[in-house]
Amino acid sequence: MQRMLTFALIILLLFLVDLYVFQAIKTVSDNLSGTAQKTIYFIHWAIFAVTAGTFILASATRGTPPDTFKTYLASTLFIIFASKLVVVLFLMLDDTLRLGKIVINTASGEENFDPSRLKFLNQMGLLVAAIPFSAFIYGMVKGAYDYRVKRVTLRFPNLPAAFEGYKMLQISDLHTGSFTSTGPLKEAVRLINKQEADLVFFTGDLVNNLASEVEAHIPTLKEIRAKGGVFSVLGNHDYADYVREWPHENAKAENLRKMIDTHGQMGWQLLMNENRIIEKDGERIAVLGVENWGNRAGFPKYGRLQEAYQGTEEVPFKVLLSHDPSHWDGEVNQKYNDIDLTLSGHTHGMQFGVNVPGLKWSPVQYVYEQWAGLYKKGRQHLYVNTGLGFIGYPGRVGFLPEITVFELRKA
Repeated sequence: MQRMLTFALIILLLFLVDLYVFQAIKTVSDNLSGTAQKTIYFIHWAIFAVTAGTFILASATRGTPPDTFKTYLASTLFIIFASKLVVVLFLMLDDTLRLGKIVINTASGEENFDPSRLKFLNQMGLLVAAIPFSAFIYGMVKGAYDYRVKRVTLRFPNLPAAFEGYKMLQISDLHTGSFTSTGPLKEAVRLINKQEADLVFFTGDLVNNLASEVEAHIPTLKEIRAKGGVFSVLGNHDYADYVREWPHENAKAENLRKMIDTHGQMGWQLLMNENRIIEKDGERIAVLGVENWGNRAGFPKYGRLQEAYQGTEEVPFKVLLSHDPSHWDGEVNQKYNDIDLTLSGHTHGMQFGVNVPGLKWSPVQYVYEQWAGLYKKGRQHLYVNTGLGFIGYPGRVGFLPEITVFELRKA
């Protein structure tokens, strides 16, 4: 009963939003022919019917993995609905002005006044709504696979001389379960290998939920090459914590074992609260890797940095792989101030935002203090990679899929 009431309220909300937006459509189209108006009205309410029907169907089949068509349909309908909310803002402004006009004219005793909607505001609402709509559609068509190589030079006073000019490459958040073919990741691997990095790091979220999602991509990902090896850690999605039902009580543990084995099959060295010492010309740096550790409610703290740190105390330069950037403020720079560089992912830049020279904005910044790019406190650096894949919305706007190449220099 509670579930049916929730469904009814959501459908009612969708209807009321569409009914409200319909007022703007009527206002803007009032000069068109009757046939054109009827066509526009039909399209508007047909989209509502498809949206409501899709929501009901998705709710009835909850737990069934969505196929490509369902994912793109749901995303498109959500984009349309979100764009309508922009129109609603302009309609609310219009109604506020109309109400003010009515109150003023009533108080002054003026009988002849026009309480109709302002056509200009309604037109502006539809025009402005077209901007995010176009951006989100473009993000699905082009942005999801528009791989970008970012180059970052980092300078450290304690960098061993042998590692001057050393190249480390980071990728993160592949979410292979979201890919509909193997082609895009083959292109990503080609770009990765083209960089000829000394080390390659993967900072978690190989899948959306299940280890089986990566199987089709194992031959591609095992082709990643680095002179000193590929190192990886687990992200919050790799533990399958978001799967609600399992066929038997050991299935979740078996899934995690399969996930761990997959890293080995690809030739990646999975660091689960441990470290590796990298030597070059008799000098050393340390690579530490922890399991997922989130400093926000709802994210478990699997990582045990104290274990990963053991044995690196005397190593002069340390790099930490930790999926969630909130680990940096939550523990790293509180207790381990000799970890020089922390590499994280997790945020995706929310796969949406404004990212141009001089302006970097995304809604995710209101949730995570460090969410994209380079941050520094004292001698310690954090870099948050916005990810190579996607989840939920099958696209990217502003924060495109990222391959980051770090060049180490002596300060």
